Amino acid sequence: MPSALGFGLGLRPVHYTAVLESAPAVDWFEVITENYLVGGGRPLHFLDSVRDRYPVVMHGVSMSIGSTAPLDGGYLDRVLSLAARCEPEWISDHLCWTGVGGQNLHDLMPLPYTEEAVEHVAARIQRVQERLRRPLVLENVSSYVSYTSSAMSEWEFLGALVERTGCGLLLDINNVYVSSRNHGFSAEEFIDGVPLAAVRQFHLAGHQDHGSHCIDTHDAPVRDEVWDLYARAIRRFGPVSTLLERDDKIPPLPELVAELGQARAVARAAEAETA
Repeated sequence: MPSALGFGLGLRPVHYTAVLESAPAVDWFEVITENYLVGGGRPLHFLDSVRDRYPVVMHGVSMSIGSTAPLDGGYLDRVLSLAARCEPEWISDHLCWTGVGGQNLHDLMPLPYTEEAVEHVAARIQRVQERLRRPLVLENVSSYVSYTSSAMSEWEFLGALVERTGCGLLLDINNVYVSSRNHGFSAEEFIDGVPLAAVRQFHLAGHQDHGSHCIDTHDAPVRDEVWDLYARAIRRFGPVSTLLERDDKIPPLPELVAELGQARAVARAAEAETA
């Protein structure tokens, strides 16, 4: 397992200039893969400039690894070309499906947690890893529906995929919390059940709590209950590359850097408890 990168932010266009001019106290940046699958122009110019100064990770939203539709070879070739350009520390995407019948739903849809689904997704992961010439890192998504056919927990499903493919995991702490509230399982049991050696990265983000359910919105600061769950994850997994996400109501860069400082403080305190 490579050493942890430290504490990073999602690179968003609104912050391009501020990142390059202010050299913020950020250890690395995560880029949305699809934003840079272009022939040239402003996005690639800024990606190159940021990559000259910081490590980067590529994070996709449209691989649809859980779909029954054929994998998009052209898309994977473009991902591989971008990776050759920016040399990411790893490439991640979401454990989900994103469309049906040729229609993109523009959402990250959950999977049934069955042995049949494990076999299907594992075979697709293997093909992607062969195409990209590296292990794929997959993120648990937040979910709002579940399947009556599911025969195992989400964390058991993740463990089965890791065992069969050697893929890595991007453990989204906020998604664990949101899904636990929506489906009534234990977020702590999820954290404790994830394969220890497979976790390459954490995500932290904000959500909306509507009492009866939560919605993953990425439009607000991280909530206290998610910080508590993050501390538990640090105590179990140790130092893991941690990324703060914000995709709506994006504040000025200094505000996000300050919140990233809170992640550092929570991690330091959790590590001290296990020392």
